[in-house]
Amino acid sequence: MNKGAARQHRDPPLARISGAQLDGLLSALSVEFVRLTECLVSPGWRLNLGGTPAPGIHYNLSGHGRMVLEGHPAIELLPHTLVITPPNQYFHIEVPPDGPESGISNEVEGRWKPFPPGAIRRFVAGDHAPQLMLICGYFEASYGTSVNLFSTLTAPIVEQFDSARHIDHTLRLALQELIDQEVGTGAMTATLLKVVLIALLRRSLTSIDLWVERFSLMGDANIARAFSHMAARPGAQHSVDALARTACLSRSSFMARFTEVVGLPPMTVLRRLRMRQAASMLITCELSVDHIARTVGYTSRSSFLKAFHDAYGTLPSDYRAQGRTKMTSKTENEDHPE
Repeated sequence: MNKGAARQHRDPPLARISGAQLDGLLSALSVEFVRLTECLVSPGWRLNLGGTPAPGIHYNLSGHGRMVLEGHPAIELLPHTLVITPPNQYFHIEVPPDGPESGISNEVEGRWKPFPPGAIRRFVAGDHAPQLMLICGYFEASYGTSVNLFSTLTAPIVEQFDSARHIDHTLRLALQELIDQEVGTGAMTATLLKVVLIALLRRSLTSIDLWVERFSLMGDANIARAFSHMAARPGAQHSVDALARTACLSRSSFMARFTEVVGLPPMTVLRRLRMRQAASMLITCELSVDHIARTVGYTSRSSFLKAFHDAYGTLPSDYRAQGRTKMTSKTENEDHPE
């Protein structure tokens, strides 16, 4: 298989935060819980959650299942999986039934449910012993005085931890604090949440997943604004002049600062963002190559084909075929393990 095609969805981040920058970010990080609950789901059941105007934090204590966010691929939940969901995102958590031929037949609506003071904050989906146990919450995390760290998040952050990090114990303590409502509850829960977020942000030093890019730019709000503008809509007709205006900088200052912070010129980054979106669409969508080319900002088919080949070492049609063959082979191996 072509090496480019073998990198499906594992392109390295375009920018990464340094250890010194991360220390600075953590020292200026302010956090607080909006809500925190325990979620229990039995086989054959689904728990509907989300829609809260704050990012969500979801940690799987035990069991196996999946989380499905509207508009995103399903996330496999293993013990110690941590998921950060975007604000206003609807999603559900479910556990497949024990029988291979039956589907999800029951669901519990957990959106907007209030909990009175002192009540055990718990959602239960199922009438048997739960197979999946999570702690789910919503929070605010701000950098400095004005930058909300996750307010512009548009896709989930997923990281796999282990028991050595004690994140499960930390979140259980936070949940108990919210139930007890003793003096200092706000300060205590904020401290516990910060411990969890520090564990996540430390991953940004080594993780190859794309969420780490947003933290690499925290030291320069102007460049972060322009980068986020490109990343949110890579197919738009961006130009250096327009991006400089978005960053509130002169053209020359923008070019110099962007290249210094990110390590690449803005148009090079834009091309990589476009190729990344195109690669994802080739695997997940049935759209034609020409349609995908237009969606990611190319009016010329030949220019798109050349840019894609330069990025992945193969043509889009071959990338799609090889990627789907790989996915089919993986599914068959999971269905028929040796």
